[in-house]
Amino acid sequence: MKLDVLAIGAHPDDVDLSCGGTVIKLGKMGKAVGVLDLTRGELGTRGTPEIRTDEAAKAAAILGVKVRENLGLPDGNLESSMENKLALVKAIRRMRPDVLLFPYWKDRHPDHERAYTLCRESWFLAGLEKVGTKDGDMSQEPWRPRAYYHYMQWFEFEPSFIVDISEEFERRMECVRAFRSQFYDPTSEEPDTVLSTPEFLEMLKTRMAYYGDLIGVAYGEPFSSPHPVKVNDPHLLNT
Repeated sequence: MKLDVLAIGAHPDDVDLSCGGTVIKLGKMGKAVGVLDLTRGELGTRGTPEIRTDEAAKAAAILGVKVRENLGLPDGNLESSMENKLALVKAIRRMRPDVLLFPYWKDRHPDHERAYTLCRESWFLAGLEKVGTKDGDMSQEPWRPRAYYHYMQWFEFEPSFIVDISEEFERRMECVRAFRSQFYDPTSEEPDTVLSTPEFLEMLKTRMAYYGDLIGVAYGEPFSSPHPVKVNDPHLLNT
C-alpha cells in the first residue's frame, strides 16, 4: 500500500496522544495515512499487550487510517540495532510514505528518544540501494520519504509549525479515550500512573489550547522540522 504519511510511535498510544488530530485532518483531506507502533507496550504498568492491541485497533478506526501495524520490537529496549533498523526499513519500503512523523529527539521516556534515533537512521537507510531487504520472496526497491517531522511528547520544543486541529479535537480525544487501560478510569483497579490521573487529560487539552492560541485557533498540534519548511504561496500563510 502506498501511503502519503506514516506516523510512527514507540508505544501503541504515542501517535494518538501526540499527533492524532493531524492524522485525522490528513485523512479528511484525502491523504492515505498509516500508523506504525514499534512495540506492544508490554512493560507498561497498566493493561496487557493483548488489551493494548485491541485498543490500538479501536483507535485506528477513530483515526480513520488506512493501516495500523505493530513491529513487535522489545518495549524498554528500542535499540538502534541493524536488526531493528532493517525491520523498520522493510516497513517504510513496503508502505512507501512521502512523509514520516516520529518523536522529537529529547524526551522524558528513553524509548521515545531511542525511537527518534531508530526512525531517523532507518529513514536514511531505506533510500540506500545496497541495503537489501525482502518482502516475502520479493526484493524491495529503495525508498526514502522526502521529509520527516517530529511531534511533541513530554518535553516541549519551539515548533517549526503548528497544525490547526480545532475541528478534529473532539474526535482526537475520543481516540485517546479508546486506550481505556492507560488513562483515567474510575472503575479500574490497576496501579495509578502519571497518565491515569484526570489531570493528565486536562493537561493534554490545555497544551493543545495553548498551541492553538499561538496561531489564533482553538486547538493546535506542534511539530519540529529538521530543515526550513518550504512555502510556495506566502499569501496562504495563516489563512
